Amino acid sequence: MLRRAFAIGLLLVGTLVSVQAQWLNHRDPKTPRTADGKPNLAAPAPRFNDKPDMSGVWEAERTSAEEFATGLGPGFAQLQVDFNDVTKHVINVFWGVKPGDEPFTPEGVAAFRRQQGQEPGGAACLPAALPSNVFVLWFKMIQAPGEIVVIPGTGDPPRQIYTDGRRLPRDPEPSWTGHSVGAWEGDTLVVETVGIHPKAALDAFGHPRSEQMRITERYHRRDFGHMDLQITLNDPKYYTRPFDIKTTLTLQADADVLDYVCTENEKDRAHSKS
Repeated sequence: MLRRAFAIGLLLVGTLVSVQAQWLNHRDPKTPRTADGKPNLAAPAPRFNDKPDMSGVWEAERTSAEEFATGLGPGFAQLQVDFNDVTKHVINVFWGVKPGDEPFTPEGVAAFRRQQGQEPGGAACLPAALPSNVFVLWFKMIQAPGEIVVIPGTGDPPRQIYTDGRRLPRDPEPSWTGHSVGAWEGDTLVVETVGIHPKAALDAFGHPRSEQMRITERYHRRDFGHMDLQITLNDPKYYTRPFDIKTTLTLQADADVLDYVCTENEKDRAHSKS
């Protein structure tokens, strides 16, 4: 467990930054405020072309230190990582599932075993990819006619979600962001993504994805400052059934996502195999 915990630390150190994602002294004039000037996160959600406007900087619900300690065991205290910047789903998409009870196919078991002992992608400064880049730091959504652009705070490439009615490609070229299309079901945005590179593990534990994985995200902005998100991962090659991750996103008012380059001032990769 400690060896894998060390790998988790490398993954996160290779991904996280300590700078706050905000411009100094900037107050967004479009943000509703309470009498004391604080952002009113309970105000009605803004709308764009008769649909909820998903634009904003969002943070996934954080995992408590107590839950991390329970799930990671004694090695948790030895990791020099700010766990306030991540959630449990970055560590393990099957958090809370007893080891050995994951819904692997035989091919999935073999792929998972191949991942063990390999250098985590974050330690090599490779992109985190979906779903991990939703659960690290913050991410920014920009809603425009025909598409939504997502800018991860991890330094991953921007992601384009097309809402212009196009279909997913039949034979997608693998990439770190994949290919995404979105459509509305009432006030819920449903996003389908295929074609994420199989080199992008699902989490720090190395749960694999195959070229067949399809990811469905359901975003529901219930008020100005809160959005419900359900992510369903379906990979019939490696897993016997689809599985879900649910979280609440909170708007980071008056904030922004700043640029971040993983290899800039990076000092940990040289020690990754020690």
